[in-house]
Amino acid sequence: MKTSESTRPISYLKAHTAEAIGQVAETGKPLIITQNGYAKAIVQDLKSYEDTQESLALLRIITQSKKSTERTRPKTVAQAFKSVRRRAADYANGA
Repeated sequence: MKTSESTRPISYLKAHTAEAIGQVAETGKPLIITQNGYAKAIVQDLKSYEDTQESLALLRIITQSKKSTERTRPKTVAQAFKSVRRRAADYANGA
């Protein structure tokens, strides 16, 4: 889908909220909302949002691991996996 096809003014969202949410849920593609001609917000389906948050959490873990490796002696593979699992569990629990 082209960006122009997934961009709508805020007035459209106000008048067609259920339709817009249905479209986003069905296609999995975000809807860009404009105000005064400028992109201001994105409506995204829940699964895509959760997938994005999970990806960001994994990227944070990778970045932290890289920094840790640069500062200290690298961990063994077993230690690294244990640490990643612990951090992922902490993140999933809102820590």
